[in-house]
Amino acid sequence: MTEPLLLLPGMMCDARLYGPQMSAFSHQRPVMVAPFGLHDTVAAMTADILANAPPRFALAGLSMGGIVAMEVIRQAPDRVTRLALLDTNPKAEVAAVAANREPQIAKVMQGQLRAVMRDEMKPNYLTDGPNTGQILDLCMAMAETIGAQAFVTQSRALQTRPDQQDTLRAVTVPTLVLCGEDDSLCPLHRHELMHELIPGSTLTVIKSAGHLPTLEQPDATNKALSQWLTR
Repeated sequence: MTEPLLLLPGMMCDARLYGPQMSAFSHQRPVMVAPFGLHDTVAAMTADILANAPPRFALAGLSMGGIVAMEVIRQAPDRVTRLALLDTNPKAEVAAVAANREPQIAKVMQGQLRAVMRDEMKPNYLTDGPNTGQILDLCMAMAETIGAQAFVTQSRALQTRPDQQDTLRAVTVPTLVLCGEDDSLCPLHRHELMHELIPGSTLTVIKSAGHLPTLEQPDATNKALSQWLTR
């Protein structure tokens, strides 16, 4: 039986981040998107996901979803049949970035989630393209659906996330490392590092895409994912 595909979304994103992928692959296999819940550590998020996931599954995560995916394969390597890490970062958060989250958290707790997403986060997401405005509107809608409390807990989890480079060195399943060519949040050199750490992994760079290639360039992203799922 074809293994299920478990998708982990990025910070303040939900299943809509993977709309094109769910459409492309759901006729071939079960496809599910796991929310993070209101946990403030990556380890707790992962334990919750594993408690509700199928016994074995293909796993893909984008951005924060990739960070959680690395913890999933650290905690339960025997349950992951293949791994895709999209626009993400294997390193622990540096002190300056962790500190910069504090004023964002304060604003969100004061009811300014929309302003924080609009002014401080959304401009870093995408490259310029014909669908940029539509995708940014979708990002805002996802964030407002998920809500302020999730912003706070997800921010806390990112601040204390572990370095996963040793985890990646131990990965033995077929692995795709993918990023948008113009991703400024998680740039190409981070993905080259992951590719070097994971034996036999495939590195794919999506042209004309920034941090969200699943939405910016869905056809190219789906092609890479399809090849990964059939390796």
